[in-house]
Amino acid sequence: MLFPTSSSTAAGQPMKISVLMIDDDVALTELVSEDLARYGFAVDAVHSGELGLDQLRNGSYALVILDVMLPLMNGFEILSHLRQFSAVPVLILTARGNPMDVALGFRMGSDDYLAKPFGSEELALRIHAIMRRCYQLAAPSPPASGGDRTVLRLGDTEITPGSRQVFKDGVEVRLTSAEFDILHRLFESPGEIVTREELCRVALDRELNSFDRSVDNLMASLRKKLSFGDANGGRIQAARGRGYIYTPR
Repeated sequence: MLFPTSSSTAAGQPMKISVLMIDDDVALTELVSEDLARYGFAVDAVHSGELGLDQLRNGSYALVILDVMLPLMNGFEILSHLRQFSAVPVLILTARGNPMDVALGFRMGSDDYLAKPFGSEELALRIHAIMRRCYQLAAPSPPASGGDRTVLRLGDTEITPGSRQVFKDGVEVRLTSAEFDILHRLFESPGEIVTREELCRVALDRELNSFDRSVDNLMASLRKKLSFGDANGGRIQAARGRGYIYTPR
């Protein structure tokens, strides 16, 4: 198995996927822990950023559920510290889907978001989607004899789908799983419009709704990381009301 599992499962029972929830709402964390257990997750809960970071430094988790509104150290500060030592997938929780929270979360390296209040089924579906992207799709490549070593190059940028690496001018650029999936899809169709709806399915494994700005936020983060929006003209261009185009020089 490619992701951490709980070691406390009774003999003969399937192993549960280990999740850490950082939220100061004790009642909510207890409810989420009970609900997610039915979907195959073992949830540890802590109620402060300091304790959450200690848990992540000393333990092994497949995913983190991180609330934005926390005392002393908010979710973005926690995420910033976390990304200095771990690439564990993070699902942020934001009140009413605040667009500023969502945008900042993606820029800082979250993998998806969920607005409060939410249902247990929707939370489980979001987590399963992240797990598919980050573990199955990002699984280590097989040895050289059977590995996929295809390299896609457009101008000064190249991506290796097998290892999910991106290089610009020979320097590796670290992308989140969703950012990589968007760039890969655009690389497959240079000069052609790829719709926002398709990019949402590819990167977030869900349908896009009329109020969802996730793709646009991910695109802003991606362009910043790869300096696509520089003064000389971006290579990822928006097709107003339709989607995005990769236009290599």
